[in-house]
Amino acid sequence: MKNVKQLTPRSKVKTADTWDLASLFPNDDAWEKAFTRWEKRIAGYTKFQGELADDAKTLAACLKFDLDFDRAGERLGTYAFLKTTEDTAKDAYQRMQGRYTNAASRAAQAASFIRPEILAISNARLKRFMADKRLAPYRLMLERLVRYKPHTLGRKEEKLLAMQIEMAQAAGQVFRQLNDADMKFGAVRNEKGQWVELSHATFSTLLHSPKRSVRRIAFTRYYRQYTDHHHTLAASLNGSIQRDLYYAKARNHPSALEAALFPDRVPVAVYENLIASVRRHLPALHYYYDVRRRKMRLREIHHFDTYVPILAELQTRHTWRKAVDTIMAALEPLGREYCGALERGLRDRWCDRYENRGKQSGAFSCGSFDGEPYILMNYPADVLEHVFTLAHEAGHSMHSYYSAKRQPFQYYDYVIFVAEVASTFNEQLLGRYLLDRARDDKHRAYLINRQIDAMRGTIFRQTMFAEFEKITHELAESGEPLTLDRFKQVYRELLERYFGGDFTLGDELELECFRIPHFYRAFYVYKYATGISAAIALAERVLGGGRRELQDYLNFLGAGCSKDPLDLLRDAGVDMQQPAAVDTALDQFTRLVEELDALV
Repeated sequence: MKNVKQLTPRSKVKTADTWDLASLFPNDDAWEKAFTRWEKRIAGYTKFQGELADDAKTLAACLKFDLDFDRAGERLGTYAFLKTTEDTAKDAYQRMQGRYTNAASRAAQAASFIRPEILAISNARLKRFMADKRLAPYRLMLERLVRYKPHTLGRKEEKLLAMQIEMAQAAGQVFRQLNDADMKFGAVRNEKGQWVELSHATFSTLLHSPKRSVRRIAFTRYYRQYTDHHHTLAASLNGSIQRDLYYAKARNHPSALEAALFPDRVPVAVYENLIASVRRHLPALHYYYDVRRRKMRLREIHHFDTYVPILAELQTRHTWRKAVDTIMAALEPLGREYCGALERGLRDRWCDRYENRGKQSGAFSCGSFDGEPYILMNYPADVLEHVFTLAHEAGHSMHSYYSAKRQPFQYYDYVIFVAEVASTFNEQLLGRYLLDRARDDKHRAYLINRQIDAMRGTIFRQTMFAEFEKITHELAESGEPLTLDRFKQVYRELLERYFGGDFTLGDELELECFRIPHFYRAFYVYKYATGISAAIALAERVLGGGRRELQDYLNFLGAGCSKDPLDLLRDAGVDMQQPAAVDTALDQFTRLVEELDALV
């Protein structure tokens, strides 16, 4: 089609707009040499096999070898993964990632004796070992490992499970290749009359268009691809769920949900209480949709009407430089060290900034112990939401920065439950900064609208996703086949509950469950909702406190996984085992909707 705005090929992207991966490897040749050395080290595991119960010295040597091997592997794997995201259709980096995954699988097989051998050591003997100063750096690791005793199999069985790593990733790989590389969405004419190639990134931009016909056409055309591939997508998602059930059963967990919550020591009640709290506050969400419908002068409100700001005419443009300036000003309460490191990264080359043809959709932060905490963006300058996305990913990156700086390798890698606190904390500070500088009631209403939509997307939407995961896994555990129609039925019922009876749901939206990448990492999304709830409480504490409250928060960022996540948050000032944090956030949502209704 003539005059369609084409996505830029990766080869034409300005170097200054891409990340510099030199902190990992200066080039592919350096990666190849390091990979060859690392792969040869796999054989080093054999000298420890059958010896771990002998003495503390041998056990400490094995743990050091394993951690050193993992540290080198993390660096290799991070580089390979980041290169695949630059252009998902580039075979060379798909092969690089595949070779790394294959070697990592073989290494996992070679190391599969470690856990069962340690767990076979009697409690009394292991207690004597742990009194040895050579095991002091690994004491918490060993204490956590002992928790897995009921969920660890024999050496042969563990080796078999380790051999399945690549096979277990197949469902997610099928989804990613179909979703990011094979699907072509055509083109849509935007509100300026320009033809725009429809992609995952431009879909978001088009849904923010003030022209309703643009939003409707983009929505319909986008979901047409999911309709055309719905059988494949349903089979892929079912495969991912069956994998979760298999590993839960193999490791003697009562359910896939309990298996997922076990590593973080998060009680099932935290998950269920979140869903219960959100359900209690659904009338406030339905009220918001009615406010939006009325203020936009719509007879019926559709899903494609829920992303554009109600006061769309106030939409402002933020270049990359302006976005960074705004974020740094908003985060000033976090102090010089935090802001200095982040500003250097955002203005230099931590970030791969803009969309190019074949680039992985969405945004993420990817930190590692030895490299910079890189950020992938598909940044458009004309959507304010992407300024918040950049602040969000910057929160993840600074969490990685502090943890790698303050913890040894074995305790630096924080878990996802706390990760979403650091990211949404930054969004809270950015939102408050902009609200404090609103120039009039209309501008304030515009920013409140954005804040409401962020909470809607992070608390209500992610909790609906969490319910979907819980229901579908429970159905599979009960023996019910997860067919295309069953997936759609479950999702439709949730849509009706969360959007309310006055919301117009089209058939396309039933397919949304097939385009959510997080569903291939089950029981992940609830952490967005708990994370923002904790972040709201901690932002209040830091902004309303002094040096101690700030230091508590920075200590939290630097704590990695040196404590269990609920304990880390308790030390920072919020108790997530109590419903107060979630209820407080949802009460704030209600107040914001009421203020918005009064302002516009």
